[in-house]
Amino acid sequence: MDTPFIYDRFVTGRDFVGRKNECNALSNLIAGGENVVIFEPPKTGKKSVIQNTLFNMNIKGKVSPVASLNMFNIRTCRDFLTRFGSAVIRSVASSPEECGEIVRTFLDGTHFVFDSQRFTSCDEAVSLNWDPDTNDMEKMAFLPFRIASLKETRLIVILDEFQTILADEAHWDLFKAMERVFKSVREGGNPPCSFIFCGSKVNAMKYIFEEHKFFYGLVNRIPLSTIEDREIVEHIVRGFLQGGKVLEKEQALGACRLFRNNIWYLNHFFSICNSLSKGYMNEGIMTDALGVILSIHEPKFISILDSLTDFQISLLKAVLEGVKKFSATDIIEKYSLNSSANVKRLKDALKKKEVITFDENDEPVVLDPLFEYWARKYYFSLPV
Repeated sequence: MDTPFIYDRFVTGRDFVGRKNECNALSNLIAGGENVVIFEPPKTGKKSVIQNTLFNMNIKGKVSPVASLNMFNIRTCRDFLTRFGSAVIRSVASSPEECGEIVRTFLDGTHFVFDSQRFTSCDEAVSLNWDPDTNDMEKMAFLPFRIASLKETRLIVILDEFQTILADEAHWDLFKAMERVFKSVREGGNPPCSFIFCGSKVNAMKYIFEEHKFFYGLVNRIPLSTIEDREIVEHIVRGFLQGGKVLEKEQALGACRLFRNNIWYLNHFFSICNSLSKGYMNEGIMTDALGVILSIHEPKFISILDSLTDFQISLLKAVLEGVKKFSATDIIEKYSLNSSANVKRLKDALKKKEVITFDENDEPVVLDPLFEYWARKYYFSLPV
């Protein structure tokens, strides 16, 4: 796509905006053999931070094999183990002979096998011939560390959308097995492998890493800070100048406020503006672009509201009207929330549906800035 505003893929190098501290922190943690967790709402730059960090490390000569697994469609521990193993093995091996040798060497005494037919048809470097048990889980979790030690390299494992494994009740056994492995390798000194747990379901990831405290003391969270206005405005103005077009800084700042500095939404929005304009950017073009981006996302937003009960919609309206504490009698009566016990259930329901989350002060935050704008203006007819 010929545009200075990239939103259809992760960005690195010159296209990367802000978050230098996060990239430096991630690089340092990887170098020290530490594990990392990053969870933020969808399209907030998680993958770009990871990939830009790896990009910078490669430039500096710190080249490491990377095993990356997108878990968005994994719902069972069985699928996780085979696809995880395949990603790890394929990060250091390519031929069926190499893959088979790794399985026989490092996964002996487990239910894992190398199936040449599965390798050919499904690119599966490791298969299961029985339901996995805790021994299988531990041996598989050890695999990247053992391979990295053998190859005398530092291996990086990226588990994207990690929260999906919660769909399998056996996730508890899997997490505990991984914890035992992490503790064991840490006792031996600087581990040769680092895991990066990444997720866009904020409340589900909080459930794993904060509420139940799985991997406590074994992972380091890197929260993504809000990108500064100055960096975003410079990026946007420079992008228009490349095409001989002009955008006033105040217009860029207005868009930053609407999208809460979400760089993906901003790149998407200004890419639309760029396609609609021929020279000087005016308010009419920006209004038209806002209409376009809203029309793209409106079906999803309507689906979200359709999935909510009347009580849940009432609580969402209270959030949008600035309510922070919901159990007061006057608030319960005003928004017809029924009771304080019901309020707790409603909060949990909206969290589970990833509509809102609660910050460290237990104050509600709508996760999607454009959904917040749309719901406020078009669904509830509230001031924006």
